Amino acid sequence: MTDNTSFSKDKTMFGTEKNPSYVMPKKLTLESRIQFRCHPDVSCFTACCGNINIILTPFDILRLRRHLNLTADEFLLRFTAPTYLEKTDLPGVKIHLDEKGRCPFVTPEGCTIYSVRPSTCRYYPVGMASFHEGAQEDQNEERFFFLVKEPHCKGHEEKKEWTIADWRKDQGVDLCDEMNAGWMAIIMRRKSFGFQASMSEQAKKIFFMVSTDLDKFREFVFESSFLDTYDIDEATLKEIKEDDIALMQFSYLYLASSLFGTEDLKIKEDKVQAKAAEVKESQKGAEKRAEETYEGLKKERDAMKAAIKKQKKK
Repeated sequence: MTDNTSFSKDKTMFGTEKNPSYVMPKKLTLESRIQFRCHPDVSCFTACCGNINIILTPFDILRLRRHLNLTADEFLLRFTAPTYLEKTDLPGVKIHLDEKGRCPFVTPEGCTIYSVRPSTCRYYPVGMASFHEGAQEDQNEERFFFLVKEPHCKGHEEKKEWTIADWRKDQGVDLCDEMNAGWMAIIMRRKSFGFQASMSEQAKKIFFMVSTDLDKFREFVFESSFLDTYDIDEATLKEIKEDDIALMQFSYLYLASSLFGTEDLKIKEDKVQAKAAEVKESQKGAEKRAEETYEGLKKERDAMKAAIKKQKKK
């Protein structure tokens, strides 16, 4: 069973560890009604925009850098800080807060990037949890929602009522969930392994590159040996060469295949055979080394016995 919990203020979109007492102990559905509204006249307006970890998904980064007319490199260097995604060794980025611990995009008048604000910001104050039974992520899924209610937030005192579904639609959460689903599945799969399962530094670098810089990933696909290894149809190649969203969704398939050995991308048959031959040759080498070690130990043992026997005769 895996679980996925998403909301913003209580620190990240991956869990509720800092202040679980702020999470209301009641399961909500899409039809459940909540009372909440945030607007400039609320006394706590923008108070939730400080001292938080705003983890960025690939979709967040793509939208933000487009909005700011920056390359991925420029955006990452100016506005983000490195982090590890919660309870994993996967490297990611979060918004770099200013010297006062505030989001650099917030002003007294509100958020300057509100139309493209990160997924983490959109979830608040409604979180989502999903539980999956079995091997497949899409089978036997139970999804429910919960309310985050912190003492400082006066939005809960407003008269506006919504269903969870209407709130999510208004905040653009459904689109974010759709765009983030493949990436979140990878995070949760890695999280389920725990820290006892190590990941190579090269794998971490690939995950970071693919998750943060689609331009570099596109170069990787079209200007390296990538297409010599993977069997990608022409229609897909044309689409990912021109469409960033298609490339982003394709990147999730690549990460699942490269990190966890899934069959989302097909490896070319000659590469499979070459790898099998390599493994077979490696096994032969290992067997030979084991045999040599065994024979060496036998010789040492026989020599030791001979020395002991000789000593006794004296």
